[in-house]
Amino acid sequence: MVRLIRLTAPTEPVLFLTARTAFDDVVRGFVLGANDYIRKPFQILELVVRIKALLKRNQKGLAEDSNIAICDFTLDFAYQRLVIGEEVIDLTHIEAIIIDELFRHPNEVVEAKTLMYRIWQNDDYGNLNRLHGFIYKLRKYLSKSIAMELLNIRGIGYKLAINHADRQ
Repeated sequence: MVRLIRLTAPTEPVLFLTARTAFDDVVRGFVLGANDYIRKPFQILELVVRIKALLKRNQKGLAEDSNIAICDFTLDFAYQRLVIGEEVIDLTHIEAIIIDELFRHPNEVVEAKTLMYRIWQNDDYGNLNRLHGFIYKLRKYLSKSIAMELLNIRGIGYKLAINHADRQ
C-alpha cells in the first residue's frame, strides 16, 4: 500500500502501526517509504505525538522547494528521485531526506545526529548503524559524479564535498 501512496502522493506522511516488531520488519517499513513506525503495544499519547510531528514536518516540507540541483545531480524530493544526466534513481523516503539535507548544506559537515533527528526524531545510538547503511548506498549513487564526494567525518557526521568550479 505504501508503494501506491508514494506513487500518487509522494509527500503524504505514512506511519506504520503494527504488531510486527522484528527489526527486519521495521527496516523494511522504512525502506518501503514509511516516515515513522510504531510497534504494538503502544501508548495513545505516543501515537498522538508522532502524528503531530509528521503533520508538522509535512506542512514545513510543503513550503520548501522540492527540487535541488547541485553539480550534475537534481533531487526531486517530492517524487523521491535523483537525476544525473538521463539516469533516474528512485530513492526511498529516508534516502531522499538524507540527500536533501546534504544538498542543502554542500561543503559543510552535517552531523549524524541532525540526520537522525530529521529521519527518526531521535539520535539513539542504535540508529547510527542504520544511518551508515543508508549513507553507504547513497555514496554509490553519488559516485557517478566526478564533481562531488560524500565524505565521512569520523565521529561527527558527513560532508558533501563539492568541486567549486562545478557547483551550480
